[in-house]
Amino acid sequence: MDGNVTGIVSLGAGSTNVQNILAMLPAEALRPVEQVAAPRSLVNVPFHSQVFVGREEELAALEEALAEPGGVVLAAVHGLGGVGKSTLAAHYAAACARRFNPVWWITADSTSAVETGLASLAIGLQPELTRLLPSEALAQRAIAWLAAHDEWLLVLDNVTDPADIAPLLGRALTGRVLVTSRLAEGWHRLAAPLVRLDVLSESQAVDLLTQIAGYGRSGADLDSTGLDGAVELVRDLGCLPLAVEQAAAYLHQTRLSPREYLALLAEQPAVVFDQAARGADAERTIARIWRTTFDRLADVPLAGGLLRILAWYGAEAIPQSLLDRVAEPSRLREALGSLAAYNMIGLGADAVTVHRLVQAVARTPDPADPHRQESDIATARDGAIVLLELSAPTDAFDPAGWPTWRTLLPHVAALLDRLPPDTGEIVTADLFNRTGLFLNMQGAPSHAIAYIRRAHEIYLRHFGDDHPATLTVRHNLGSTYAEIGALDQAVPLLQQVVAGREQMLRTDHPDILASRNNLAGAYRRAGNLRQAIALYEQTLADYERVRGVDHRDTLIARGNLASIHLDADDIEQALPLLERAHADSQRLLGPEHPATLTARNNLAIGYQKCGNERAIELCGQVLADAERVLGADHPNTLTARGNLAHACQATDAERAIGLYERVVSDSERVLGTDHPDTLTARRNLAHACRAAGDLPRAFELYQQALADAVRILGPTDQRTAALAAYMMEAALESSRRGADGT
Repeated sequence: MDGNVTGIVSLGAGSTNVQNILAMLPAEALRPVEQVAAPRSLVNVPFHSQVFVGREEELAALEEALAEPGGVVLAAVHGLGGVGKSTLAAHYAAACARRFNPVWWITADSTSAVETGLASLAIGLQPELTRLLPSEALAQRAIAWLAAHDEWLLVLDNVTDPADIAPLLGRALTGRVLVTSRLAEGWHRLAAPLVRLDVLSESQAVDLLTQIAGYGRSGADLDSTGLDGAVELVRDLGCLPLAVEQAAAYLHQTRLSPREYLALLAEQPAVVFDQAARGADAERTIARIWRTTFDRLADVPLAGGLLRILAWYGAEAIPQSLLDRVAEPSRLREALGSLAAYNMIGLGADAVTVHRLVQAVARTPDPADPHRQESDIATARDGAIVLLELSAPTDAFDPAGWPTWRTLLPHVAALLDRLPPDTGEIVTADLFNRTGLFLNMQGAPSHAIAYIRRAHEIYLRHFGDDHPATLTVRHNLGSTYAEIGALDQAVPLLQQVVAGREQMLRTDHPDILASRNNLAGAYRRAGNLRQAIALYEQTLADYERVRGVDHRDTLIARGNLASIHLDADDIEQALPLLERAHADSQRLLGPEHPATLTARNNLAIGYQKCGNERAIELCGQVLADAERVLGADHPNTLTARGNLAHACQATDAERAIGLYERVVSDSERVLGTDHPDTLTARRNLAHACRAAGDLPRAFELYQQALADAVRILGPTDQRTAALAAYMMEAALESSRRGADGT
């Protein structure tokens, strides 16, 4: 009888009892495993989905990994829960049914589950063993059979610990094993090639959604209910296959459109994340799958709280330095490592990424989920805000802090988008205010408005209308409105700030000087040059007295006064101020400071207006500096390119027109088609065409610019009137040339 049990190996305790049971069985039932042939086409691959899209690269990687010669060949597919690991494995295994026998699927999320799956394999190989042996003995029999045969494929699905399958892999001598797991770590012990499964591409996700939602429905039916919003929906779901399948099945059942599902997702996220369509596996929803993952992370207490913090940031890379204050380094690294091991985050050398749907679920309260209690999520939100506020540079105007700002900006934007309108503490207002100042400095005032407006609302709610902090952020809001040309909003706000500060502060307080300076800038933009010059002169005198002649604020005030004299064509007053402002800025701030670039740009304009031959050279230097320091799309760079075009206009009309054309296209793209500076760029291009003798094109451009000015600035604005005059002059000149035959 001993020969009949050759090759049977032990899985653990209890093997003595198993040997006793085996000794009592008939020899025919336990003939040597080498003599047991697998029944033809022994396959038990589960049905996962009738729809399978994409994954060509991953399937090729599996094919390559499992084609290696040798003993047991193992490949491990890992990824976030819901990313489609089991679906991929099932698709691959079903396609291998003619190449391997058996193709056997085992749910392997525990040692007992592995034993149950192996026992089922033993019965599949020898149905006569049914009810003759206990599960442990059947599992031993299956391992012995695998060790004695080759050309088989074993799929071990949802492995939670590589140790659970190590005994099996240690005994099976040949064959192919495909493992799926949420774990990314530990597979090196088994020398397993790793195939990381990521989300679908956007087009693949739309294809998956469309096929499932439209299954069995006619084209007319689809047209009537519509798949409107499919791209937006899969984008919002982060192209995660399970989430897309879950949504698509619900759309199919309810005949909702994707856009209606998006609205439902916004209104009732907790319900949607845990909602399965009729006939679907209620346990395989996004919320329940990830709840299981967090149950397994319970021995790392920081992990849940850390993910809830990360959930409030953007889906872009999150600097690890942002998290330094969460916990001491060793605990933080342990929590990050554990989250990464289960693919809940992506962990790089310096940054963390989190799938947008993981974030959405983690910040959505659910009383039934111990990992998503409302109080814990609120605590995480407050922590996320504080971490950003502490990490953001204090001086938005200092170029040294700009790289940090750029990495933090997507995460501040995510907070702004996710916080309810009537919420926010002072720390939130401070963060939003500084973000707005940075965006303004970067030439994006239209984006800055939302942050500074929100900060103003919070300060009003906490401090009232006349508090110094409220006035400060109102000053910033008014100045930003002026930057985008919204002067009807800018001027009253800045007048309120000046009046409020003059009532509360001493006459020469720096805050009063700053608000007067910005009010003068708003007057200037509104075309009220006389009032603006008077206020600029007063402000410069006060800055020289209060701050000193070399203070940065004094330099900026001097440059502003010089620049407005240029606007008024008062070269005699402007040029000495321009040369001094440029020299002082280079000396005190450095040649590449933004204020120095502005001073150099203004000096170049002054040289143009007085016919100085250095104008083109200086304009070219300003443009090169702006492109290098600020970037090709910064509004100041667009202005510098326009100034170079103007300087070239008299001597190189073709170059000037090319530069102006680029300024127009860049302004439309960066600032928007209705921005006042875009309108100015179109007018300047028309001027250049007219100067070059292309009157038909000039007239057409003037006509377009005039129509835009009437719509944007209004029919009574001075700039609108000027454009009308230019258009008439071009028309008359064209008419005269036609009459002269030229």
